[in-house]
Amino acid sequence: MKKLFTFITFLFSINGFSQVIISGKVTDKKGEPLPFANIQIEGTYDGASADENGNFSFETDASGEKFITASMIGFKNFKKALSISSGKLKLDIILEESINSLNAVVVTAGMFEASDEKKMVMLKPMDIVTTAGGGADIVSVMQFLPGANRVGESEGLFVRGGSANETKTVIDGMIVQNPFFSSTPDVPQRGRFNPFMFKGTAFSTGGYSALYGQALSSVLLLNTMDKQGDNSNLSINANMAGLGASYTHKGWITGTLNYSNLSPFFSLVKTNIDFEKVPQGMGGSLTINQNLSKTSSIKAYTTYSTNQSALNLPTYEADNSTYIFENNNQNIFTNTSLKNTYGDGKWVWLNGFSYSKNKDYLNIGVAVANRGDERTQFRSVASRLFGEENSSSFSFGAEYHNIKQDNIYNEYFLSLKDNYTAIFAESEFYLSPKLAGRLGVRAENSSVISRSNIAPRFSLAYKAGKYAQFSLASGRFYQNPEKEYLYLDKNLNFEIADHLILNYQIIKNLRTFRIESFYKKYNSLIAEQTVQYDPNPYRFPTGSLSNTGKGFARGFDVFFRDQKSIPNGDFWFTYSFLDTKRMFKNYKEMVTPYFASKHNLSLVYKQFFTPISTNIGVTFSHTSGRPIYVYGDNFKNTPYTKAFENLSLMASHVKMIKNQFVVFYATLDNVLGRKNIYGYRYSNDGKERFEVRPPMYRTFFFGINWAIGELNGRSKEADLDF
Repeated sequence: MKKLFTFITFLFSINGFSQVIISGKVTDKKGEPLPFANIQIEGTYDGASADENGNFSFETDASGEKFITASMIGFKNFKKALSISSGKLKLDIILEESINSLNAVVVTAGMFEASDEKKMVMLKPMDIVTTAGGGADIVSVMQFLPGANRVGESEGLFVRGGSANETKTVIDGMIVQNPFFSSTPDVPQRGRFNPFMFKGTAFSTGGYSALYGQALSSVLLLNTMDKQGDNSNLSINANMAGLGASYTHKGWITGTLNYSNLSPFFSLVKTNIDFEKVPQGMGGSLTINQNLSKTSSIKAYTTYSTNQSALNLPTYEADNSTYIFENNNQNIFTNTSLKNTYGDGKWVWLNGFSYSKNKDYLNIGVAVANRGDERTQFRSVASRLFGEENSSSFSFGAEYHNIKQDNIYNEYFLSLKDNYTAIFAESEFYLSPKLAGRLGVRAENSSVISRSNIAPRFSLAYKAGKYAQFSLASGRFYQNPEKEYLYLDKNLNFEIADHLILNYQIIKNLRTFRIESFYKKYNSLIAEQTVQYDPNPYRFPTGSLSNTGKGFARGFDVFFRDQKSIPNGDFWFTYSFLDTKRMFKNYKEMVTPYFASKHNLSLVYKQFFTPISTNIGVTFSHTSGRPIYVYGDNFKNTPYTKAFENLSLMASHVKMIKNQFVVFYATLDNVLGRKNIYGYRYSNDGKERFEVRPPMYRTFFFGINWAIGELNGRSKEADLDF
């Protein structure tokens, strides 16, 4: 027994002598300590976590050649061979920062993302439908973001001194020819698309990607939903403007039908417009969204609508003198995209096809007029992902558009055809985890003017801290002249805008602060040689045309959003300052265009009451006055309209009944009934002036949505069809 005890003691002594203490410190490349990093000897349970100063120490029984590893979120994994013997071993570990979605710098200059694919989320679909004053309309809500200018008498996005024609709407990479319902003089129209169609919304205020073109100021990028779930559901809605129904089968095909008639709405709301025929229409859509295999998927969307209205518009010749403007519209739009991935997802190939046709059958007074357009387009883009965690990419592709447009006015017939082609290439890359760049180039050719161009684009972003970064964007942008000019002269050249944008952004604890300055220079704008100035925005061009116009836009935007400070609350503030002048159209001097205002401010607040399933929202907007130019103006001592101000409210309530839910919603726009005006129209001799007023000074709207069945894996909010 004595010998056995001695032997056991000897064994424990050997084991005790074999214990090795490994200690050290974990830092980054700058020598800053990294607290709570994990250190371990590979293949064993021996290891430790660093303390708040980055120091660590642990014992191990391992010996010989081993690998020691270290890891920490936001940094590359560390691995090093180590020869372990008796005694103490000191090892200092330096971790390199990795590039991932949590801490990587992203290019943000000129772009507001609302996509889960980016960390700089600004607005999601639910944000759009719960913003008071936005009417659940994508473009209307985008006007509450910095850089946008509210122009109440016309639809479209007016961005940083640019006209609505300078902004393009893009769905899954394809330009939408008619994103709004057909235009009526001085009566703005809604967008055609439901916000919940889209998983992401990116609103560019300038300096956008080389993958897109033909927009001097901005693009609104909309990406449709991917397939979600395999359930079926039915949604029925009714409101003061009509009825609608939507059915989804097994998550892959959705059909909708809708009928609109504003008679109930107009019976309760006083209008400033004399409708001869109340706006009404009907339409439907079919959506297919299917995964063909593990590496391929298809999306297809087709919609058809027919709408009609007639109103008595002032002639601007005498009080109470009117003429009829009647429009019967037919519109069809289809968009199909096919996505394939190869090489374990490192290659992505997107192919798209789109077709749209719009026809307006008009009666204008005693004249008969028609206007129509048709666009067929093909697009193919290949992308190669590379670098750490596929953080960088190189994309290249081409697109083709066949465009036809025509106008008929009594015996006059005007038309044009354009075969527009473009090729492009762009790379997004990381020079370091703190420095990212985007370099692109786009080449275009337009057959209608027999011209080509090459447009370089460049962006850079630098991470200034854990939550903050600076971004820079610049580039050249081309656009064809407006169709009214091309009807008369097909020897014109592209219009040009050069952008320079610098921004600073910080996102922390559900709070976002962003400030951005910009400068935009216009060249080769279309100018008309006329005898005197005519302020009518609907006039047809007269006189000779040339690309001698020019202009500039400069200013800054501020955006702040707080989703943290108020429990279940959401608040954002935007302010934009704009200084812009142009000499274009029939302007005789470099002056501020009639659609531009110097100051734009928005305050948006939402409160969610979870226990009672209720949401309320308040929005206040202020737009400073716009210049008033009169017939034959010399552009000296220009007066301005009074400021536009609006206070709006909205509320919604959800009632759950098993697997069904009912949503009640109501809005009140211009609560204070302010008598806003947008500008003035003039008689042919310029002696009489008439106000351009909103269709209604105050509006009230309510409705109900009833959803039955499973919700395809989405949140319930995604089926609220406001």
